[in-house]
Amino acid sequence: MKCFSHQKETVGKLLRSQLPFKKYNMKETETGSSDLTPVLADADSLENQSPRGLASVSGAVFNICTTMVGAGIMSIPATVKVLGIIPGFAVMFMIAVLVDITVEFLLRYTQSGKSTTYAGLMAESFGSLGSLAVQICVMVTNLGCLIIYLIIIGDVLCGNESGGTLHLGVLQEWFGIQWWNSRAYVILFVVLFVMLPLVFLPHMNSLRHSSAISILLAVVFIAISSAMAIYAFWKGKTQNMRLLPDFANQVSIFDLFTTVPVLVTGFGFHVNIHPIRSELSRPSDMSYAVRISLAISIAIYFSIGFFGYMLFGESIMSDILVNFDQNSDSAIGQLVNNTVRLSYAMHLALVFPVINFSLRTNIDELLFAKKPVLAKDKSRFTILTCLLLALTYTIAIVIPNIWYFFQFLGSTTVVCLSFIFPGAIVLRDVHGISRRKDKVMAILVIIMAILTSMIAIATNLWTVG
Repeated sequence: MKCFSHQKETVGKLLRSQLPFKKYNMKETETGSSDLTPVLADADSLENQSPRGLASVSGAVFNICTTMVGAGIMSIPATVKVLGIIPGFAVMFMIAVLVDITVEFLLRYTQSGKSTTYAGLMAESFGSLGSLAVQICVMVTNLGCLIIYLIIIGDVLCGNESGGTLHLGVLQEWFGIQWWNSRAYVILFVVLFVMLPLVFLPHMNSLRHSSAISILLAVVFIAISSAMAIYAFWKGKTQNMRLLPDFANQVSIFDLFTTVPVLVTGFGFHVNIHPIRSELSRPSDMSYAVRISLAISIAIYFSIGFFGYMLFGESIMSDILVNFDQNSDSAIGQLVNNTVRLSYAMHLALVFPVINFSLRTNIDELLFAKKPVLAKDKSRFTILTCLLLALTYTIAIVIPNIWYFFQFLGSTTVVCLSFIFPGAIVLRDVHGISRRKDKVMAILVIIMAILTSMIAIATNLWTVG
């Protein structure tokens, strides 16, 4: 009996040593056997909404790429026009490197701390004010992006007016201007029958298939644009391309800073780091998924920037999709133009639920911090989802221009989420894990972000004024 008791105690210690993430208690059952029951549970963790082991690295890559390759892709050719080809690629690469550094900051402190959300991570370092700052920035950024997506979809399907010129949408080209293909009705149809079923999915990993399709559609958009540019080059119809900024005629040094916020907005996916990480069976794989996603996104952004600039030259508008509504010389050319526009509109419709996921989570975390997790409260989940869709739809049909909206988001909230907040967490160093070079890099990132944002905002205000 003494030997048996010793073996039982040894087995108990072994089991407890294999379960390091939660405290366990041994309790005797009616049959006399010992069961393991959890004493502490992460009730406020995203893990309760998204059980571990659901997502693979490929699924995480699709969701991260979808977050980055959203509406930002359509403004890349306009930024390349301002920067020139060589500085354009250099700036993209530099921003991607800085994004990778700040993501590593967040992942490292998430692993060392107890929080599994961005807002919780800031709360560990700066208390409730830090958490509130993140939640406000996420709400402004994500809601702004969702509005932008609906505006672009409306432009593609229903047309818009830019610079005194009326650009017809695909539906208007096919059926003429009708009451049923006006912006309000068409966007409402897309919201109800395309986006609504997707935003009701409770887990980020459930969106991996739609994210994969959205990336495929973005690749189709790039492939067609590239083929058109190469064909135009073969026929000698391409526009002159500048390798460097044209300081002599059109571009000032301050104009260069207005392009950075657009690129920062494109690469800003920090708000979805924690939801995606929480579903991976091995959280350490997140760094690997992030680097793969950044490499894919750089390739996509530079490809569309280069070939879009080659195809349209100085006539590129802030939304390159508007350039594709030009009358073509043939029916095949018109079909290609419409295919490009429709593929990208569908791409944005599939990006929408990924951005909506973190927006809804942060709003719920702010308003219902003491309630059960959102995925387990169906009534609250349904009401919040429908209210967000209704608000996004209402605002989207009255905003006239997206270019300044992108610059505003990139110059303020996205910069905070992508660079300033991660740098501040490293400098605060509540867990004592920051190295000297980490703090130096954090200071440099914060200074660069603040200076760039201030110059971009001042230049935009001066231009508008």
